[in-house]
Amino acid sequence: MSDRFDCFVVFAEMRTGSNFLEANLNAFDGITCHGEAFNPHFIGYPNSGDILGVTQSERDAAPFRLLDEIRHRTPGGIGGFRYFHDHDPRVLQTLLDDPRVAKIVLTRNPADSYISWKIAQATGQWKLTNVKRRKDARVQFDAQEFETHLAALQDFQVTLMKALQTTAQTAFYVAYEDLQDVDVMNGLARWLGARSQLDSLNTALKRQNPEPLSEKVENFDQMATALARLDRFNLARTPNFEPRRGPVVPSYIAAARTPLLYMPIRSGPEAAVTQWLCALDGVDEDALVTKFNQGSLRAWKRERPGHRSFTVVRHPLARAHEAFCSKILTTKKGSFAGIRKTLRRAHNLPIPEGEPDASYNANAHRVAFTAWLEWVKANLQGQTAVRVDGHWATQAQCIQGMAEFTLPDMIVREDEMAGYLPALAMQVGHGAPADPLSVPTAAPFSLAEIHDDTIEALARDAYQRDYVMFGFDNWA
Repeated sequence: MSDRFDCFVVFAEMRTGSNFLEANLNAFDGITCHGEAFNPHFIGYPNSGDILGVTQSERDAAPFRLLDEIRHRTPGGIGGFRYFHDHDPRVLQTLLDDPRVAKIVLTRNPADSYISWKIAQATGQWKLTNVKRRKDARVQFDAQEFETHLAALQDFQVTLMKALQTTAQTAFYVAYEDLQDVDVMNGLARWLGARSQLDSLNTALKRQNPEPLSEKVENFDQMATALARLDRFNLARTPNFEPRRGPVVPSYIAAARTPLLYMPIRSGPEAAVTQWLCALDGVDEDALVTKFNQGSLRAWKRERPGHRSFTVVRHPLARAHEAFCSKILTTKKGSFAGIRKTLRRAHNLPIPEGEPDASYNANAHRVAFTAWLEWVKANLQGQTAVRVDGHWATQAQCIQGMAEFTLPDMIVREDEMAGYLPALAMQVGHGAPADPLSVPTAAPFSLAEIHDDTIEALARDAYQRDYVMFGFDNWA
């Protein structure tokens, strides 16, 4: 056991080389890394049943019990684990605050990690031990998907940096390229308190895609253009990526000519408002101004004196139904497949394994949605291992997050859009703005078909903050 540390955590992300780092750490006498100990979808590794006798269900019920086991009962030395930004959020603050927990921060060029992730998705190959079995694939770069990926990395890195600064701690930073350097690995082991040293590194795991990005990306020219627009500095070596963007800025949408900026809240009437912005200037959706970062948004504001920004809040019950239908119930593109699987298996959410078919009737939808509302309450209260996603976080919290960079001039309720949005457009000089048109939720059954007093009460219980903050009455 180290004199300075009781255990360690490797802060990393998918496709950053964390498996290789773990294999090298485990090669040292006196160091044991227990995998992704707090991954909400499994414990340690996809096929493992427990860590040090603690099962996944026991960990989900009492996460600090597992942390205590790793801290005090790892045999033969110091124990630790890998932690990604979407792992169980209940343990994060304790890890960050405790100087007896050694922090290792593993980083990789975000473009490389994103393309590696896309290739692994396409091939189904997440590890490589035999080069003869390597699978190749050329993938498409999706600029918006990459910005979402990058924003998540940035947000987590900033969280780590601020916690270390405010608690007067330091971390051991490891770049992806350092994983091949035996001297760096030996230095890391000494920092953790190990006396043993390695002459060579673990060679069981192989780098899966050693080719340059230009050979792995089908639309490489488009990728180069998109990355140039992001204006980043030294992505490969900098542990904290600049500029520090709030997670919602890339989702903002501005009209083509009318100086209006829409700041969406996920699972709200995004499609209806987007269509209204198109109608203002008689353009297609491609003509709207999107994919903002903080710099480009400041420039947009400076160039349009008198501009207005707004967001639209939706009744919490209707929004919960939208999130359930679009992200959890369906298996189509854009749904949260990993969370869906975890909710079915670990939380017994009564939804079909695949896409709902004719056997999924209104009563089944009511039962499933009721169970979803019960789970959302627990999730918002920090009682589950799954992240609180923006699609079902409270709208009050979403707007508070917006305020870290800019506040909306107006907060409009969905059922009042017809009155307030045209008036807002007229304030910035539009002569004859159209009324917004509603866009129904894509769902096997509407909320009206399943609504009852139980559902209403569960929504109010889960989203009490929004009901109080915005004065929402019952949905029906």
